[in-house]
Amino acid sequence: MPAAEPPAVSLWYAEHGHGDPCALLHPGGAGVDSRALAPALDALARDFHVYTPEQRAHGRTPDADGPISYELMAHDTITFIESVIGHPVYLVGCSDGAVIALTIARHRPDLVRRLVFVAGVFHHDGWEEGVLDGEPPEFLRQSYGELSPDGIDHYDVVAAKLAAMHASEPALSQADLQKIASRTLIMVADDDEVRLEHAIAMYRSLPAAELAVVPGTSHGLLVEKPDLCNLLIREFLTTDPVQTFAPIRRA
Repeated sequence: MPAAEPPAVSLWYAEHGHGDPCALLHPGGAGVDSRALAPALDALARDFHVYTPEQRAHGRTPDADGPISYELMAHDTITFIESVIGHPVYLVGCSDGAVIALTIARHRPDLVRRLVFVAGVFHHDGWEEGVLDGEPPEFLRQSYGELSPDGIDHYDVVAAKLAAMHASEPALSQADLQKIASRTLIMVADDDEVRLEHAIAMYRSLPAAELAVVPGTSHGLLVEKPDLCNLLIREFLTTDPVQTFAPIRRA
């Protein structure tokens, strides 16, 4: 993390279930919040004490002066884990939430027990061409106004900040990934906004990675096939790796 970090934003959160702590990090975008992960929440809460923090300028957490970045949101979330949870956590992140989770694992591996990285990128060139072009769908403005303490008139400010972030972040290299030791499940749809080649490059670069390509789904895979996705996530979080019969990469 940067040597001189700005004060962390206090994140709104809810708690569900009982067991070991699990932080569930929602996708990004103005008007997107923890409601987007409802299909995964119920399943995880059967085994874990699930926390659903909402990032700065998302949901019920206010915006702060200045730009938004993955580093800042990771800093906010690290402060949340330390001050609210108080223990290392299982991290499950989707899209922008996955990038935040990866950033936490990079800077504070001591806080991450296992990492589930769903439909995210480690470099902004990992998005399919055209995904970041154009204006966000108008229904997100209404969604933003339903929860934001800053009011619906602040929507365009947040949308512009996030567009600027997505244009240049994240920007990790495969060499950066090789230094992240957390056991990681990379999940991606077979028709994702993330390039499959990018997900495979990430899988090959992380030292302790596993890869799941969910068939017949898109960037909304957690909603489209919740039973299959939740099975994969739960299996990864609750069981140890098996001894495979014909290992190549793990030999």
